[in-house]
Amino acid sequence: MLRLLKQYYPIRNAVFVIGEAFVIFFSVLIAYWFIIDSNILGGWLYCKIFLISFIVQACLYYNNLYNFKVIDGFTELSIRLFQAVGFAAIILAVIYFFFPGAIIGKGVSGISIALILIFITSWRLCYTLVLERGLFNQQIIILGSGELANNIKIEIETTKDCGYTVKMIFKEDADTDRLNATKITISRSGYDGLCEIAKDLNIDKIVVALKEKRGVFPVKELLNCRVAGIDVLEGNSFYEMLTGKLIVEQINPGWLIFSKGFKKSFIMRAFKRCTDFFLSLSMLIMFSPLIILTSILIKMDSEGPILFSQERMGQNGIPYDVYKFRSMFTDAEKNGPVWATTDDNRVTRVGKYIRKWRIDEIPQLWNVMIGEMSFVGPRPEREHFVKELEAIIPYYSQRFNVKPGLTGWAQVSYGYGATVDEAIEKLNYDLFYIKNMSIPMDLTVIFRTVKTVLFGEGAR
Repeated sequence: MLRLLKQYYPIRNAVFVIGEAFVIFFSVLIAYWFIIDSNILGGWLYCKIFLISFIVQACLYYNNLYNFKVIDGFTELSIRLFQAVGFAAIILAVIYFFFPGAIIGKGVSGISIALILIFITSWRLCYTLVLERGLFNQQIIILGSGELANNIKIEIETTKDCGYTVKMIFKEDADTDRLNATKITISRSGYDGLCEIAKDLNIDKIVVALKEKRGVFPVKELLNCRVAGIDVLEGNSFYEMLTGKLIVEQINPGWLIFSKGFKKSFIMRAFKRCTDFFLSLSMLIMFSPLIILTSILIKMDSEGPILFSQERMGQNGIPYDVYKFRSMFTDAEKNGPVWATTDDNRVTRVGKYIRKWRIDEIPQLWNVMIGEMSFVGPRPEREHFVKELEAIIPYYSQRFNVKPGLTGWAQVSYGYGATVDEAIEKLNYDLFYIKNMSIPMDLTVIFRTVKTVLFGEGAR
C-alpha cells in the first residue's frame, strides 16, 4: 500500500496509472515512427510526446476515468474515453495554434488518437479483469457486526479498486441482519482460534470494529495475531484511511485525542496565508473582465444590488461578512433563513448559471485576501444553521478551529449539503481535512475544484 494524503492506495493502482501514462506515450511514439522516421529520436521529440501524454491523461482524470464507481461498464468507458481524447485534441490544437513548434509532425495526430484509443481500451480491460478477480488484494477480517463494521464492508464491496477483500466477519452477537452478507463468511460468535483462522486464510489485516469492547475485547487472540505479523487496525482509523473521511457518530473523544494529526506548524500557516493573499489578489485582477460582465448581467436580469453580504461564522466562531454575487431575488428569505435546494425557485435566471459555474463565489476572493477566509477550508456557515447543527451533530464546533474556505475537502468530495444528514456527511470530510491539513492536500483540493467548476458539479 502507498500512503498519500493520509489515505492508503494499492500499489497496483499506482502501477495502473503510471502504466497508462506509458501506454499513451508509446502510442504516440509508435505513430511517429510509422509516419515520420523510426531513426529520428531526441530530447525535443520526447518533450513533444510528453506534452501530448500529459494532456491526454489530465483529460482522462477530469472526465472521471479514474473513478471506477463511475466507470461501471464498457459503454460508459467508451463514451468517456472518446470525450476525453476529444477534449485533449481541442486543447492540443489551441496549443499548436499559438506554439507551432510544439507540433510533433504532419499526420501523426490521427494515428496517435487511434492507437491511444485501442491501447487504453485494451489496458483497461486487462485491469478490469485484475479488479474483478481481486488479484493482489489484501485479505482482511472484520471483528464486529455494528454500523461501523457494516460501513467498512459496504465501502470495500462498492469500491472495486480499494485493494481489499473481506474474507471473514466475526460477529459480536446474534444480530447479523445489518451485515447482509452474501459472499462473505460469517463466523459464529466468539474469537477462539482467531489467529489460526487468520493464518489459514492468509489474512493481511484484522480490523477491529466492535460496538462494545469492555469485557469482550479479544486481547490474547489479537496479540497472537500481531506477533504473528498480521496488522491489527482500529475500525475508525481503517475507515479513515479507506475513505478520506471520519464518522462523527462513531468516533469518541478519546480516539480524536490520541489519534495522529491536527498539526498546524507555523511554517505551514505562514505559507498558507502568503499563498492565499497573492493568489486571491492575482485572481481578482485576472477575473476583473468577468466580474464586470457578471455585474452588468445581474443588474439587467433583476432588481436589487449586484453584491450581497451575509454574516458567516469564521475561525474560532468569530462572525464576518462574506461577499457574493447576488444569485437570488431580493426577497428570497422574507420568511427566514432556509437552505438552497435543487431547482430553487428563488434563484434568478442569471443566478442559475453563475451558481452552476461558481462565478457567484468570486467576490469571496476579497475575504480570502484580507484574511477572513482561506482558499481551502470548511464551508462557511450562518450562525442560524450553526446553532441548529451544533445541537444535533457531535464535534460540529471543531470545524471552526481553522479558517473557512472558498473550496474544501468536503465540497470536492461530497458537494452541497442542504439537510442535517448531508451536514453530518460534510462534517465527516471537514474533520478529516482539519486532522490531516497540509500544503499537498490543499493543492489536491484545488485541482479537484477545477474539475468541479468545469463540469458544474454539486451546485444548487
